[in-house]
Amino acid sequence: MQQSDDVTLLIHAWQGGESGALEKLLPVVYADLRAMAARLLAGESASTLQPTELLHDTLLKVLRVDALRIVDRRHFFSAFARLMRHLIVDRIREARAEKRGGDWERVDLIEAINLPLPHDMDIERLHVAIDDLDQVDARLARIVELRYFVGLTMQDIAKALEVDERTVYRGWAVARSWLQKQMAP
Repeated sequence: MQQSDDVTLLIHAWQGGESGALEKLLPVVYADLRAMAARLLAGESASTLQPTELLHDTLLKVLRVDALRIVDRRHFFSAFARLMRHLIVDRIREARAEKRGGDWERVDLIEAINLPLPHDMDIERLHVAIDDLDQVDARLARIVELRYFVGLTMQDIAKALEVDERTVYRGWAVARSWLQKQMAP
């Protein structure tokens, strides 16, 4: 009971703006907070977070929130658990987000550049696939058009699109991989 009272007093001192209160509070609660983070991440295979990283991200978030008013030890740990849970969910959503590739399969860049487009391509299917690619990423569709139909070099495509040549190589690798998947029977 004494530690609970001590933590509550340190929380009140920290919330009251007392200098050095947070530095006194953190060593007292750190092990418990890290253990909580480890428990929250225990069965979570979709997150790449480590317990210490989750704890530190949560601490940073708490320190940025001025409106957070914690009344006692129980409320403190409850608030941290909720913030940790939100951070885990945010990370998982971020990893699955379409702008980060969503469910695209990751392929080594050199391997992807050398992936052949099917030889017996149905031009109508290719046209539809390029239109679909255009909806996902217009630059990738332009790269395919300029490379496959016009026959430009990567350097010429980079000049035409006003981007770095490495961007074109990466785009071509992604587009080829994507088209190969779309064109598969």
